[in-house]
Amino acid sequence: MTQSFPVPRTCPYAPPPEYARLREEGSLVRAELPGGQVWLVTRHSEAQQVLIDPRISTNPTNPGHPMAALVIESPSEEELRFREKYQQGHFGDMDPPGHTLYRRLLIPEFTVRQVKEMRPGIQEDVDRLIDDMLKQGSSADLVEAFALAVPSLTICRMLGLPEAGGDFFRDRMNTMIAVGSSSTQEAVTAAAEVWEYLDVLVTKAEREPGDNLVGRLVTAAAQSEEISHDALVGMTIQLLVAGHETTANMISLGVLTLLRNPGHLAALRDDPAGWPTAVEELLRYLSIVDWVGFDRVATEDVEIGGQVVRAGEGLFVLGASANRDARVFDRPDDLDLRRGARNHMAFGYGVHQCLGQNLVRAELEIAYRTLFERIPGLRVVGADDDLPFKYAGAIFGVRELPVAW
Repeated sequence: MTQSFPVPRTCPYAPPPEYARLREEGSLVRAELPGGQVWLVTRHSEAQQVLIDPRISTNPTNPGHPMAALVIESPSEEELRFREKYQQGHFGDMDPPGHTLYRRLLIPEFTVRQVKEMRPGIQEDVDRLIDDMLKQGSSADLVEAFALAVPSLTICRMLGLPEAGGDFFRDRMNTMIAVGSSSTQEAVTAAAEVWEYLDVLVTKAEREPGDNLVGRLVTAAAQSEEISHDALVGMTIQLLVAGHETTANMISLGVLTLLRNPGHLAALRDDPAGWPTAVEELLRYLSIVDWVGFDRVATEDVEIGGQVVRAGEGLFVLGASANRDARVFDRPDDLDLRRGARNHMAFGYGVHQCLGQNLVRAELEIAYRTLFERIPGLRVVGADDDLPFKYAGAIFGVRELPVAW
């Protein structure tokens, strides 16, 4: 039987229940999209194989790329023109050597050493946000008051933007990535406004580079003469989007998961040194990024898990399914904060593995630890059934998380 796709989640703490059946059915399973068929890659080993094989492309302009089959409505001319401009510098959709050029520029900004130097600033932001929550009373929406703000403040500091820019970007990006609540035109308008804002920022940096990420990128790009002004703007937008929604969702969902598992939380309070390991398990267990960013197309015939994938056939790697593969993880459906497994797929794998993973780990660790240390009586208001989870979203999360203390 061909599986229809995408498959929505029905539980905040688990991937779609169909994934367990698909893993047993095969490492590659045929699925039906609105505009055609695609291969679903269900198991951990084969997922890694797909993500490192040079015969399998991430470029959405290649014939057979599965994203084209997800939406069958024709985009407007305005949307097509903007997409063409917006895609410049979007290195996540590039194959080597183009992808390598952009990644080489950015790697020095996200090293372990660089992130270590950023930790005091992240800690300061987190403490200030908690101070503001406490001043407001004894309850808050954790998403709005805390989870969205942490990554926004961090990326604004990296880019050299004023803090007020964080509110601007949060509003526009929520519109750009909202599913069901924003029209295509609204999303295009929001993206265009972000583009215009960053276009001005990059232009200023080209005249007078500052000691920040944009300034250093402008200087490096000028030396290479291979990256255009528009590509620099597009690359900056990708950094904003990639580090905003995912980190914010992980903060709020991680807090919810820990509050629903008080025994695990108590153990972390007794042993704060366990937070880095707990972060890895929460990333694996929640798997908020499933197939988005794991869209690929074969450019040559290639055999994966005993199945021949023909040139021009699309694939979606199911990261959430790979993260529950019992062939790799013992008792994969259990939350085990001492598991210590860093071979999860939350950050992808291969040349497109998340560039900012060191930064995300630091943000999550500082946010979780500080929140539970400073507000020991934190609790969720209401049952899970009352919470507005993003079951229809491409990236899983919760729109609001009412908490009290």
